[in-house]
Amino acid sequence: MRANIVCREFARVGLARVPDAKVIAKIAKMLGPEVVEQIHRRLIEVAQQEGAIKGQRLRVDTTVVETNIHYPTDSSLLSDGARVLTRLTKKVAAAVGGLVPGVRDRMRTVRRKAVAIAISSRRKGPEGEKERRRHYEKLLTATGQIVNQAKRVMEEVGEMGKAKQRRVRPLLQKMATMAERTKQVIRQTKARIFAGNTKVPDKVVSMFEPHTEVIRKGKASKPTEFGKMVKIQEAENQVIVDYEVFDKKPNDSDLLVKSVEIHEELLGRVPGLVAADAAFYSAANEKALQERGVKRVAVPNRGTKSTARKKKQKEKWFKNGQKWRTGCEGRISVLKRRHGLNRSRYRGQEGMEKWVGLGVIADNLISLGRLLPMSKAAA
Repeated sequence: MRANIVCREFARVGLARVPDAKVIAKIAKMLGPEVVEQIHRRLIEVAQQEGAIKGQRLRVDTTVVETNIHYPTDSSLLSDGARVLTRLTKKVAAAVGGLVPGVRDRMRTVRRKAVAIAISSRRKGPEGEKERRRHYEKLLTATGQIVNQAKRVMEEVGEMGKAKQRRVRPLLQKMATMAERTKQVIRQTKARIFAGNTKVPDKVVSMFEPHTEVIRKGKASKPTEFGKMVKIQEAENQVIVDYEVFDKKPNDSDLLVKSVEIHEELLGRVPGLVAADAAFYSAANEKALQERGVKRVAVPNRGTKSTARKKKQKEKWFKNGQKWRTGCEGRISVLKRRHGLNRSRYRGQEGMEKWVGLGVIADNLISLGRLLPMSKAAA
């Protein structure tokens, strides 16, 4: 922008000083997800006022936005917890002027056992399994000792003076949080390795992004994804009117009626056509949309045996609706490739919501930048 007069005028900077490249990132970090959503709502209002969208059609789909984590394995999660707890324990000890028993660093053992597990995983059969279990026993023992050491340090600091406690309070809070997560990883590792139980409640797949969910959407290229489920809802002209990041993965069929309600709230009318894939179908959904005034619901029922239903799904309007629906998958692909929604670089649930919201706003700005001149020229 600094060397381009056109970009300066577009951004309304003129001949003034151009903000640093990090300024936008700092502003985005300060904004909460609620502010980002308000900006998006205002953008939709402008699009409707300018005639870019009228609300006659609606299409909706879901996707997974991954959190910025490494692929989770039991050994890597145990190593992460041990490493962070060891580092925090050393910082606390240095801040209070030393501890009576001292701090023992067991990270050399942890690293060696993690590498041994990775090597033994290449061996197949009972011998390889037996070797892995032996290494896991030693890794779990070392990690448990590190957790106990952290617990002892917190108790010792709790008996010190208030001035020292105040000095290390943020470190102790982080240590307590990380100790609980590491305990959970120890529990789920024992359940999987020694009991064969992979359905442990409150499973942790990241020590640093604990809100991450394990999501399986049946993709051949990526059967398991680690992140959050996101809904993308569009009107005409590829304009995204609503998005949502879910705390817990919902069923797609539970989102259809609510999507129509949001569409009516934002654009002031019920869409004449609603299109979605088969995961959104249910007889109750179709009936509810028809009662709300939706004339055409192009959501297929793949498992139907009804002749009338099969005939309906072969009608021209239904096929055209499904053809238009496939554009939602293309929009999701663009969001991931062009705007970074393949992986959130912001931390936490709120960071995920901001990241998705900013990506949606950027995509809508590009779409409206193309549409508004055309609509004005037609007028």
